[in-house]
Amino acid sequence: KISELLLHFPVVIITGARQTGKTTLLKNMFPNFEYISLDLPSEAEAAEKNPAEFFNQHKSPLIIDEVQYAPEVFRYIKYLVDNQADSNGLFILSGSQSFSLMNYVSDSLAGRAAILNLENLSFSEIQQFNPNIEDVLIKGGSPRLWNDQKFPFTDYYHDYLATYIERDVRQVINVTNLRNFERFIRLCALRNAQVVNKNDLARDVGVSANTINEWLSVLQASNQIMLLEPYFENMGNRIIKSPKIYFADSGFLAYLLNINHRNIFSSPMLGMLWECYVFSELRKYLDLLSPNSNIYFYRDRIGIEVDFVIINSSEVYLLECKWTELPDHQDCNNIKRVKKYFSNKKPFPFNVTQEAVVCRTRNTYPISETCFAINGFNLKDSLNKFLS
Repeated sequence: KISELLLHFPVVIITGARQTGKTTLLKNMFPNFEYISLDLPSEAEAAEKNPAEFFNQHKSPLIIDEVQYAPEVFRYIKYLVDNQADSNGLFILSGSQSFSLMNYVSDSLAGRAAILNLENLSFSEIQQFNPNIEDVLIKGGSPRLWNDQKFPFTDYYHDYLATYIERDVRQVINVTNLRNFERFIRLCALRNAQVVNKNDLARDVGVSANTINEWLSVLQASNQIMLLEPYFENMGNRIIKSPKIYFADSGFLAYLLNINHRNIFSSPMLGMLWECYVFSELRKYLDLLSPNSNIYFYRDRIGIEVDFVIINSSEVYLLECKWTELPDHQDCNNIKRVKKYFSNKKPFPFNVTQEAVVCRTRNTYPISETCFAINGFNLKDSLNKFLS
């Protein structure tokens, strides 16, 4: 996809959280591009203070990593692009702070840049290691932890959290008390897969609701969390309209919740960890297979809820997450109720083409005439069937 976009755009921008493999990917794919990282303060200062000289020393095609550390680069790239006849494929920019990147892109590179987001590894990419369930959930999808099987993942995530707060958070906002921000992250972890209540978070952290809004934006912009919006078209006041919070990677969530190999199967938070993993898999495969599809959750005020509602044109896929190996009819009850809403929606009813409980079953089997139990590690095939 990156190679394809370089044929049509002067600039391709790759975003993604720290340690998702952006640098490794770009260096291996494009060895003919010069590579420079603005993670080095001296390079960032040179690019910011004298971009003309910087680009005189570093000619295109050029990869600039952590480009958000030198905002003046964006304006000068616009100048270079606009003054070059054949300008496609000149620059690849990458960074871990999509909030900053998007601001600079909208200011200087609108219409000149294509944007892609790189997430951690999917199950289809790590299954070559024949991982067990515990490793998949606790390690998450970090390429480094799978490339080096003996790497101590607890130490990895401890350093990841410290580096993230010290570098990324301080770059974006002025946090006077970093301990409060770390407490905020851990409280968000306890609320994974739940509807966000900003007032409750503000009370528990000891800051204002406005501060919570800002901090949630930082977590989202740095690709640490995803906010899943509810489906509420034409539902009036019946629907819950606040988003649900999900951590982008189950490994980071497991670390924050202190879930490890010793306690994973006895943890009361195992269900939310499973749902975090399922959502991350759904995002990755939908981005790959059907970028125009949308994913929501459904919950109304009387408690009817379905974890994931995937809409592709006028077709709907309803999914529930259950940490069980053998779901039964009761696990499909909410799916049946929500199916009636979509099937009877006026003036344009949806066609609910698939219903499933995502669980640990070894083999897909029918729970009812229309609802199936499917393996959470085989979501790609299930989505392929839905989208075909």
